[in-house]
Amino acid sequence: MTRIAVVEGDGIGREVVPVAAAALQVLRPEWEQLPVELGLERWRRTGTALDEADLEVLRSSDAVLFGAVSSAPNGEYPSVVLALRRALGLYANIRPVLGGGADLVVVRENSEGLYAGRERIEADRACTERVITRAATERIARLACRLAAGRRHLTIGHKANVLAADRFFLGIARGVAAAEGVPVDDAFIDALCLDVLRRPGRYDVILVENMFGDILSDVAAFHVGGLGLLPSANLGERHTLFEPVHGSAPDIAGRGIANPTAALRSAAMLLDHLGDTGAAERLNIAIEEVMARGLRTPDLGGTASTLEFGDAVLAALEKRG
Repeated sequence: MTRIAVVEGDGIGREVVPVAAAALQVLRPEWEQLPVELGLERWRRTGTALDEADLEVLRSSDAVLFGAVSSAPNGEYPSVVLALRRALGLYANIRPVLGGGADLVVVRENSEGLYAGRERIEADRACTERVITRAATERIARLACRLAAGRRHLTIGHKANVLAADRFFLGIARGVAAAEGVPVDDAFIDALCLDVLRRPGRYDVILVENMFGDILSDVAAFHVGGLGLLPSANLGERHTLFEPVHGSAPDIAGRGIANPTAALRSAAMLLDHLGDTGAAERLNIAIEEVMARGLRTPDLGGTASTLEFGDAVLAALEKRG
């Protein structure tokens, strides 16, 4: 039996993930859904945000549907997201952006860079080490090339004009692309962010290191209407995790106005990854049908609540059988 770990997390994760989980239930009722509580609220209540028993459930599942987790205001507890990426070996973050003239995929290296966790705070300074390795760069570049081979071309975003680590990253990634026979160009990340906004049609697959990928994909979300609509996949050799790009959004949590589209599209990516492309297509079509009728959450200028939008998508799925 297919097992899906469902992690709502904190904030609006607790509002949008149940909508996506309900869609999975409609489309694949025979799949077992395993609820797992992680994040800041659990840490405040129990002193533990993530433990080995949780990881065992996640490792034993066929995929993870993940919402969002909040950071502690003063960094009192370690990042759950970084811990999950390390424990599950989730080295690649795939963020498709489709809409508003854009049809591109940001491929973000997920395991190192400034988010590698090598930090220290001293009396008069704080240091964060940016780690770029040959093995991780070759691995993510090969994945980007596989995606680009089925599309058009690959662009590498970097800051090699001022950062030695980026010259290292760029040289390795270009070498992999040449070996794979994939057309490739590159651009400085600051100029790339602007050009993706101005001329999104020029780009197809964009490969970037960890922090640059985080920033660039958020910028590209402009074309689809914001972070509330952008899904992502975190891929490893053995495990996968699917999550909306937005965070826990504590400023709107509990108000019932969060947009569940990114969570729903993440569920569609999960379905596609597990081989049910038909169900993934049905879910994406249902989302489009609901939006075409003008039913939208406040972030898109509408008045629909999270549950109203979710119920409309579920109704559209059930109408299509």
